[in-house]
Amino acid sequence: MKIDTLLSPADLPALARRDLSGTACVVFDILRATSTFVTALHHGAAAIIPVSEIAGAVALRQQQPEVLLAGERNGVRIRAAQSGGIDFDFGNSPREFTPEKVRGKTIVSTTTNGTRALQACAAAKTVLAASFLNLAATADYLRGEEEILLVCAGTGAGVAMEDVLAAGAMVELLTARVDVRPIGSETTETARQGFAKLKTDIASAIGLTLNGRRLLAIPELRDDVAFCARRDVCKLVATMQPDGAIRAS
Repeated sequence: MKIDTLLSPADLPALARRDLSGTACVVFDILRATSTFVTALHHGAAAIIPVSEIAGAVALRQQQPEVLLAGERNGVRIRAAQSGGIDFDFGNSPREFTPEKVRGKTIVSTTTNGTRALQACAAAKTVLAASFLNLAATADYLRGEEEILLVCAGTGAGVAMEDVLAAGAMVELLTARVDVRPIGSETTETARQGFAKLKTDIASAIGLTLNGRRLLAIPELRDDVAFCARRDVCKLVATMQPDGAIRAS
């Protein structure tokens, strides 16, 4: 097993020149896109369609009026003034995606970093959306893979420490088996060591990150931090299918 890790979204453009045909890519956007996708699927959503831009989400809504729109810019739900007259149904808070609202629905989502990271991995053998919420299930799914790339979606153009911590937690799970002798890159070791230092109180650690502090300062979003720090409450794997939609498996 070979495990590589991209710590920053600055590394994403290089994926277009990389042969990913034998690679399982795991994308982390803990605060909050991948945590939200996992929650929506856990609550019965049929599929999540990630798109990079607001215009792409609106175009899909025009083609398929039954889909729901979700997304944020700068952490805040997309409103009509940003999207040509359409208020999005959801923002990017996982707590919005309740069973009553999402069961059986297809949701088109655009976020600042998470959806772009997923699309940058589209040529990979396997693309998974992962979070602390479904970490163990995702690790179990990856056990037979020979080449794994952990992708931290980041914040803007920079590193998001909560994503790095999640990648480190995944490395710990993947390397726990005595019959596995993984080959990890330097960035993979950086993520593993970072998680090892902070894992005893991961919720507090996430709350001290740049994104964590920003969300904690917004009364209606502050509870997202503790929500996204919960471990293994969803027993599903969020897999991006050939048609670009993410579904539970």
